[in-house]
Amino acid sequence: MKKAVLAVVTGAAVVAAALVPSGPAVQAATEAGAHSAPRGFGSALSSVEQLSWQTNASVNAVAVAGNLVFAGGLFTRVRPPGKARGVGDVARKYFVVLNRTTGVPTRFAPQVNGPVWSVDTSPDGRWVVIGGDFTVVDGVSRSHVAMFNSATGKLVAGWDPVVNFRVAALKVTDKTVYLGGSFGLVDKMTRNRLAAVRLDTGTLLPWSPDANDDVHAIEVSTDGERVFVGGGFTRIGGRNDHALAMLNATTGAVLSMRAAGAIPAKTEGCDSRVKDLEVQGNKVFASNAGTGSVSCYDGVLAADATTGKLIWQSHCQGATEAIKAIGNWLYKGSHAHNCSADGGFPDKTGMHHLLVYSTITGKLGPWFPNTDAGGETLVGPLAFASGGNDLWAGGDFTEVNGVPQEGLTRFTSAPGGAAPARPAAPKVASARVNKVTISFPTVLDRDNIALTYVLYRGTTRIGAWSRSSNSWTKPTVTTVTDPGLSSGQKLSYRLEVSDGRNVQKSPAATVKVR
Repeated sequence: MKKAVLAVVTGAAVVAAALVPSGPAVQAATEAGAHSAPRGFGSALSSVEQLSWQTNASVNAVAVAGNLVFAGGLFTRVRPPGKARGVGDVARKYFVVLNRTTGVPTRFAPQVNGPVWSVDTSPDGRWVVIGGDFTVVDGVSRSHVAMFNSATGKLVAGWDPVVNFRVAALKVTDKTVYLGGSFGLVDKMTRNRLAAVRLDTGTLLPWSPDANDDVHAIEVSTDGERVFVGGGFTRIGGRNDHALAMLNATTGAVLSMRAAGAIPAKTEGCDSRVKDLEVQGNKVFASNAGTGSVSCYDGVLAADATTGKLIWQSHCQGATEAIKAIGNWLYKGSHAHNCSADGGFPDKTGMHHLLVYSTITGKLGPWFPNTDAGGETLVGPLAFASGGNDLWAGGDFTEVNGVPQEGLTRFTSAPGGAAPARPAAPKVASARVNKVTISFPTVLDRDNIALTYVLYRGTTRIGAWSRSSNSWTKPTVTTVTDPGLSSGQKLSYRLEVSDGRNVQKSPAATVKVR
């Protein structure tokens, strides 16, 4: 029997202070409302990427605890933002720990001998658990799962469940660590792709739902009574449930979850798997990636976390790999290329790798940064994590918003946001006596849909209008008549566009009044 190990693992105060730098208090960002105008963006986050170090290959998993960010993946080195591979880089094989405030690596640098596919932290932030393909950590045998003290950066001695294959999903609670992946044995006991061990000792628990195919994601209800699992399975706990299941957190018994019926059954032409899960309050969100036919389900759904009843469902095409709820917004990483079924962009408008939904309605919201897709999976974003007022995104991308940045990036709620595009000079004409007609189209903003347009004649304000626009719709043209003018006057008109914080001014257009 394994001894209790966590009770005797304490961090030296000096080391802890060095590894966990102080940072600003986290304030949860909420849905736009009255706060969107002063901040300059419409959802919980700005679309302007903030500086962070980058990697030389894919980031598969990200977690946040306090002022630390934990990222695991296929990378072997990390480097400063703006630098090309090999310039200023340092070794961090498969796992790196960053300062959440600065985006710079800390001295917490364990040696891991194989790729990391999952990362999670305990609710109090004291412990961080990694899962993957590795078998040795810091020179000590660790079979696909390992735990560290997040303050000292030291591997927890004696916490060593022996898992026989990849651990691709983790969820850590105050007492339990739930494991998911491709394994079949834990501590030489049969555990088909799902298992649970004690947080304090790593001792294997009886919990054994028994899934017949890979598990990619695990989450736990807010009250800790139910476990949600997602993957490619078609049978779990002796029942024919596909891709998504709700389980008793103690016994592993399968509970009814009607929302799972919204995911199409597996066929030769379509295999839709749940790739990520997110719990917020009494809602659970599931994201899918489909393979096979072009129309194989790639969407996101929201369900009641107690009853399992479906609340809403999106049907965007393009595999969804990562989701994260912040306030009333659900951010998603995907290679979405067609959201016309949800009233969004049609096909052939490019890949939209970063998007946001309202958690309430499931409708697309005002947040449109973007990455490319590179590396081995050619997907883009693969993993999300947040401390409440930021979003860390890992993946196989090499660019963010058109700027080189590989593997890892972040967005925050710092005021500012992306500025609207600069409007062209308004079109002006005087076809009727003593009148001028002015027209102007809407412009785009990467993190707002509704903008305010103010028209000036010289220094005189003519009027203001609120107009909405999206990149996939034709610009709306507003036409205004300025009457009561003196014939023969030469007048100048200009437009200002504002998102509540950033203002863009057009060139002036002149006209002679008829």
